[in-house]
Amino acid sequence: MNHTVSRHKFATVQPPKRPLCAEEWSRLKEGFQSPEMFEEVMFSSMIRYNSPIDVAKSLLTHVAKSNGDIGYNLLVKYLALCVQQGKTSEICDVYDILKIRFKILESGAYNLLMRGLSNSDQWRMALTLLEEVKRVTVPSRSNYESCIKAATRHQEMTLACELYHEMLAKDLVPTLDVLQAFFDHSRGMKNSALQKELFGILLYLRDNQVYPHKTFMRSIKLWFERQKGTFAPVWCGQCPVCNHQLEDSELTEEEYSNLRERIISDVIHGTDTFRKTSPQEFEAFQTFVENRLPFDIVIDGLNISHIMPRKVQCENLFEAVNCLAKDYGRLLVLGRKHMLTNSLNWKREVMKEMQNKADFFFAENISEDDAFLLYATLRSGKHCKFVTRDFLRDHKACLSDSVTRHLFRKWQRGHQIVFSPSAGGKHIKFLPACSYDCVVQTTGDTWHIPYKDIFEEKYSYQIPRKWLCLQQKYRTM
Repeated sequence: MNHTVSRHKFATVQPPKRPLCAEEWSRLKEGFQSPEMFEEVMFSSMIRYNSPIDVAKSLLTHVAKSNGDIGYNLLVKYLALCVQQGKTSEICDVYDILKIRFKILESGAYNLLMRGLSNSDQWRMALTLLEEVKRVTVPSRSNYESCIKAATRHQEMTLACELYHEMLAKDLVPTLDVLQAFFDHSRGMKNSALQKELFGILLYLRDNQVYPHKTFMRSIKLWFERQKGTFAPVWCGQCPVCNHQLEDSELTEEEYSNLRERIISDVIHGTDTFRKTSPQEFEAFQTFVENRLPFDIVIDGLNISHIMPRKVQCENLFEAVNCLAKDYGRLLVLGRKHMLTNSLNWKREVMKEMQNKADFFFAENISEDDAFLLYATLRSGKHCKFVTRDFLRDHKACLSDSVTRHLFRKWQRGHQIVFSPSAGGKHIKFLPACSYDCVVQTTGDTWHIPYKDIFEEKYSYQIPRKWLCLQQKYRTM
C-alpha cells in the first residue's frame, strides 16, 4: 500500500528534457520530497514521458559515480525505456551488464530483453534467452510470442511453428496477435507443410471456440489471395457463396444424455456448488423444477436485470420477460429473495405482473444461480434455451475431459440466447440461438470462418454472426 501511495504521490514528477551533470542531479535530489526514492521515481517518470535515452544515461552515470554501483531495479527500468524506444545497442549493453553481475534474472527482465531483442536485427539473441529461461522455469506466453513473432517476420516459419507447438504443449494459450503473425508473414510462400500448419491454426480456432477479430480475419483472407475468397453473411445456416449447409448445433440424443449426466455429476454436484448454496436449497429447487417441467427458456433474472445500467432493474427484467414471452411458451426466471422486497429497483407491482407471465424461483441472496440455470435447462430437454450474459467458462473448466467440454461448448452455442442492444440503446432485444454451429468449419476445399466485428468485440459474450467463406482452387500450393 505504501508503494502504491508513493507511486501515486509522485505520478506528476516530470523528468528533465536534457541530460544533466552530476551537480544538477544532486540539486534535484536534494530538493526532492523523498530523496531515498529519487532515482526510482525519476526513472519511472522517464518511462512514462518517454524521455530521451541521453537523459536516462546521464542519471545512470550520476548514480554510478555517487554510489559506486547501479542497482538491479534501476538497470531494469533503464532497460524498459530502451525497449520502449527500440534502442538495440543499449539493450545489448544492459544485457551484458546484467549477465556479468547477476546469475539469474527475474521474469520481468527476461520479458523486456526478449521483447526488445526480438524486434531488432539481433532477434536470435532472444532465442538464446528463451533457452536460458527454460533451464530455470517454464517460459511465459510473452517469452514465446516475442520469439515467434520475430521468426515469422524473418520468414523462419519452421522455427516459428516449432515454438508455437512447444508453447501449446506447455498449456500456454496464444493470443490472436501471434496467430495473425503466421498469416501476415506467409503470404506468397508456396509450401505444403506451411499450408498444413496454417490450416492447423484454423482448426485450433475451431476446437477452442476462438473467434478472430476483423484485422485477423483480413489477414486470413489475404493469405487466401490466390484462392477465391468472398465475405459472406450467413443468417440461415446456408452459405450464399457456395450453398454449403453449415454444421448443425444440435446434439444427438446420446450426446445430450451424456452431457446432461456429466454436468450434473461434475459441475453441479462435483464442484463447490454447496459453498454458494445449501444442499437443502438446491433440493428444494430440484423439487420445484421437477413439478413444473418442461420449460422452454430459463432466464438468469439478476444477470439480465443489469443489462441496461441506466434503467431500473425490475424494468429491465420486465421488458426481457415480455420480449421472450412472445417466442417461448413456458418461462422460468431465477431470482433472488431481495427482489421480493418492495424497493426502488424492485417494485412490487412490477414483480407481481411478471409472475403472471413466468414461473419464478427465488434463491437466497448469497447463492450463485449458474448451477440452477444449467440444471433447469438440461432437465427441460433439448428444446430448452437459456438467457444469461455469463459465458460459463468456469463450469466448462470443471468438465474433466476434452470431448465433454467440446459437447458443452456446442450445446451452449446452440442454446444460449444473447442480448442485442437496439439502436439508441432504449429497448431490449435478443438474438435467437444459432441453429448452426458457430465455429470454424471446413469441407477440405472450402472454409467457413466466423469472426467478430467491432460491436461484437465490445460485447464479448456475443456469438459472431459474420462469416468469411474461403474457397481454394487447389488443395495444395
